Amino acid sequence: MHIDGKHILIAGGNGLAGTHVVNSILAASADARIRATYRTKRGVFIDDTRVEYIQADFRNPDDCRRAAKGCDCAVLTAAQTGGSAASKAAPWEQVSNNAVIDIQLLEALHAEGVRRTVYVSTASVYQEFEGYIREDQLDLNADPHEAHIGVGWAKRYVEKLCRFWHEKAGMEILIARLANIYGPYASFDPSKSHFVAALIRKAADRMDPFEVWGSPNVTRDIIYGPDFGDAVVAMLNRTEITFDSFNIGSGVKTTVEDVVNWALTSANYTPGEIRFGEKGAAAAPFRALDCAKARDVLGWSAKTSTEDGIRETMRWWQENRDTWTK
Repeated sequence: MHIDGKHILIAGGNGLAGTHVVNSILAASADARIRATYRTKRGVFIDDTRVEYIQADFRNPDDCRRAAKGCDCAVLTAAQTGGSAASKAAPWEQVSNNAVIDIQLLEALHAEGVRRTVYVSTASVYQEFEGYIREDQLDLNADPHEAHIGVGWAKRYVEKLCRFWHEKAGMEILIARLANIYGPYASFDPSKSHFVAALIRKAADRMDPFEVWGSPNVTRDIIYGPDFGDAVVAMLNRTEITFDSFNIGSGVKTTVEDVVNWALTSANYTPGEIRFGEKGAAAAPFRALDCAKARDVLGWSAKTSTEDGIRETMRWWQENRDTWTK
């Protein structure tokens, strides 16, 4: 495999996405070495001699260069994220900070001679649509959905920068347009968490009445963290591909009601009442990623059913809720 013997930077290496990338690389290669960055000491550190953790603030160009120095490959998962509550309260925080982080990291990777990079983008780059969407159906003449317009345009811009660095400097960059990711190591803070983690926490807390933001029939594509980590390994290893974009999701339709039911079943809990509301941002009833390209070109597809993924996430949360700080 290409990653064998390589020194790999995982920018944002103690976040939800980054931690699962670290785990997948360690499982796939016995002699890959990882430099995983963190900004604060919250979160999980994996105890493995192949992993070096360093503190870095990627808004600082010197920290970007220091993190990239001596690495062969990079995976850019560093981002400021949040659920719908955080997005509504201060949407600019997921725009300006993330754009600066991505811009500085790409320049530092070039300066330090890091040849191959996986850039983690988001399905929020897509325009409003219903049904499944392919990579080549991105319409830059139409805005992203209103709920994601800031982060959607920021990520669209950085995707174009990735093409610039590839065409002008020869950097190998593969873009992962990521669906909603969930799993162990997520943020379960109600003010920051995405909807899957939020519902798992409510079920574990035995909330009654059980309150759910949004309609039960809203359908989304969500992906279990370990499956995402394996997708990144596949992208790093396909060295004949020097630039491309891939949808990375489960490719399976999952309703909000499905997540509620699986979370409650996993918690062995039946509330007296479930209240669905319309507090979340208005959205198309059904959106999901067409992941056929990742399957056909990378040889990757998600292996974990959503029901199993939610069950494992519930188990992890119940075991770690007293010590987990995110």
